[in-house]
Amino acid sequence: MRYFDCGTLIDGFSDDPVHDARVVVEDGTVAAVGPREEVSAPEDADRVDCTGEVVVPGLVDAHVHLQGSRSMDPMDWVTDSTALGTARATADLRSLLSAGFTAVRDVGSTTGLALRDAVDEGAIPGPRVYTSGQAISQTAGHGDVHFLPAEWVEDGDGISTLADGPAECRKEARRRFREGVDCLKIMTTGGVLSEKDAPDQSQFTDAEIGAMTEEARRVGVPVASHAQGAPGIKSALRNGVDTIEHGFYLDEEAVDLFRETGATFVPTLSIMHRIVNHGADHGVPEYGLEKSREASEAHYDAVRRAYEAGIPIAAGTDFIGPDLVPHGENALELELLADEVGMTEMDAIRAATSMAGRTVADDAVGGITEGKYADLVALEADPLDDVSAVRDVAAVYRGGERVAV
Repeated sequence: MRYFDCGTLIDGFSDDPVHDARVVVEDGTVAAVGPREEVSAPEDADRVDCTGEVVVPGLVDAHVHLQGSRSMDPMDWVTDSTALGTARATADLRSLLSAGFTAVRDVGSTTGLALRDAVDEGAIPGPRVYTSGQAISQTAGHGDVHFLPAEWVEDGDGISTLADGPAECRKEARRRFREGVDCLKIMTTGGVLSEKDAPDQSQFTDAEIGAMTEEARRVGVPVASHAQGAPGIKSALRNGVDTIEHGFYLDEEAVDLFRETGATFVPTLSIMHRIVNHGADHGVPEYGLEKSREASEAHYDAVRRAYEAGIPIAAGTDFIGPDLVPHGENALELELLADEVGMTEMDAIRAATSMAGRTVADDAVGGITEGKYADLVALEADPLDDVSAVRDVAAVYRGGERVAV
């Protein structure tokens, strides 16, 4: 047992910080937390002195790809081996942990399941990994490899497999559950980095989406949908998905559906920001640059309206590893939520803690309250003054144990 004495504590839920706080940790989880005068120090417990620091929950990136990519060229994504990607991704996991990210949701990779298990058994250091394995796309959908002959990718390639019709969709979902995934990732619209579709084009029919979400409900697995245009967003929400990823174009009906369903919005502002501002210098294909520029302002507007409407918003970067979108720079999402969307600093922190915790099927993720994992980050500056202070990491603790940073 140990306890942390904190100069200031932000728990990821409350509207106000607690000054002169104490967190008691037992068996890797929070046993007690509150003002120091109200929480007794356990006898014979180790004391961790954070009285000169601001302590926040371990941060959560709710949308990453742990594929170990090092290029923005889609051909490299197809030809790089899973073995090479896994090796690279072990370095990415260290970078994430050093940056204060103690949990990530990997929503499309061939590496995530093995990485998750290696982290869990202590073979490699890293954040807690919650993974969908490969995503599921329709033929000619966002997860298809449009520039290759169809017969080369009939069974899918890279971070997605293909399914058409309710029966195939149902079977593909069941294959994921057989693999032991933590969530299911589907594609209900086109996208920016897929060559021959567009963000406003709907993908999968209601019957196909419903088949996958029905199977997921049976086994208690949440469903994430890549959904950028309003029609595909609404189809996903009507048919039971738990999170909407990207959400470039929200109309009022979509906002109402978020309210009715309680779904969480993961807007992934960071990858769009980097592509629009620097993508041309990093080999992003011209079609991706054009679609990103076209959608950029609508994307920010959608997130602002969602925030004003009180829709739960979780921080997720969609980072995949190359220099343009490297793991370790994931705090950018909090900065964009504050600076471009207008979130308060506290709400931006909540987006990367308790709100991001909503996206995984593990109630112990995403805050510093009794029963949660004792995942803590000690900061040298106060993120309530400027949320970019989450980059000033003094120490990271996972399950109450300090990890190297």
